[in-house]
Amino acid sequence: MPSTQLDFSERDLERFREVQQLAYRCAEETAAWLEPGVTERQAAAELRRRLVAGGVEDFFHVPFAWFGDRTAFRGFRVPFQFFPSNRVLREGMAFVLDCAPIIDGYTADIGYGGRVGENRIWDRLCADLREYRELILRLVREGHALDEIYKQVDALIARHGFDNRHQVYPGRVIGHQVTRQHAIGPKGVTLFGFGIRTLQTLGRELISERLHGRSPLWADKHASAHAPTPGLWAVEPHIGFRDVGIKYEELLVVTGDPGNPAYWLDDDLPHVRRWQAMEVA
Repeated sequence: MPSTQLDFSERDLERFREVQQLAYRCAEETAAWLEPGVTERQAAAELRRRLVAGGVEDFFHVPFAWFGDRTAFRGFRVPFQFFPSNRVLREGMAFVLDCAPIIDGYTADIGYGGRVGENRIWDRLCADLREYRELILRLVREGHALDEIYKQVDALIARHGFDNRHQVYPGRVIGHQVTRQHAIGPKGVTLFGFGIRTLQTLGRELISERLHGRSPLWADKHASAHAPTPGLWAVEPHIGFRDVGIKYEELLVVTGDPGNPAYWLDDDLPHVRRWQAMEVA
């Protein structure tokens, strides 16, 4: 269980878990709603509608939806290309839904991958994605630095014959810290895809962590050459092959307790259930 190095109580962690469960539930419902002919913008709007109906007050970032080769970020050069487009969903296409809802300051940041119809490449990527979740947790528990874990994830991607797609995100991040938001200002207002209150929180975190020689962003750069800071981390390995990409994103608890240094906040998640079903099959 968390040690005194972790600033969150058991109740706090339960609240984070509840928001993460809501986010995944809305993503699953939106995925079931999808059909050929729907655009990314329509999918993102539907995801947002379900989240707000579920009690979401604000967003760390606005909901995203990517279809086809955009799930692998092919041709992405500038940040605005991440925003939902008029790309139309077709039979056999992969899709990714990504959202980061906030309720009472408790934040989740999730990614949900799927396909419409048959797609054997997606099936292979989905099965292999499990290894990244196991690898990341093991390396965090062993005390490796963030940049070293990133590089070992890269090595596993290369062994699988896939592409690293999280390196396309701004800052090349595979993850970032998540805190309870205590910012002031209007809820639900966004700027460049991020909530206004989120930008305030991120600014404070960047300054605070840099003063301690750390970074709240998990990348392969020198700033991430330190062990994960105790707290919550949203982790999102994103892999691709040709025109198909897939990811998961969920909260990792880093405790600072040598007896139990890290664990995933929740194992009852769609991608985990998929892998369990594959084992049974």
